[in-house]
Amino acid sequence: MHDGCMGSFENGKQVVMKLRMMGFSNQFMPMPFEITCEKCNHTFLMETFETKCPECGMVYGVTPCHAFDPSNVMAAGDDI
Repeated sequence: MHDGCMGSFENGKQVVMKLRMMGFSNQFMPMPFEITCEKCNHTFLMETFETKCPECGMVYGVTPCHAFDPSNVMAAGDDI
């Protein structure tokens, strides 16, 4: 079920699954974020709502409603 912007997620995997279900994974964010990978410490540009670290493959996601602040980006795991 779609909760609009009121939905909350316990972890990054839930965020990524929701993005995939809604078809937002590969869409470009309004404002790209520079993030640092939690796993390998590599800094890279997150341009789509779902992004993989180019160094280690850790998957990150942020919902469109929360894509205004890099602190809302959540790690989802390796190659999910």
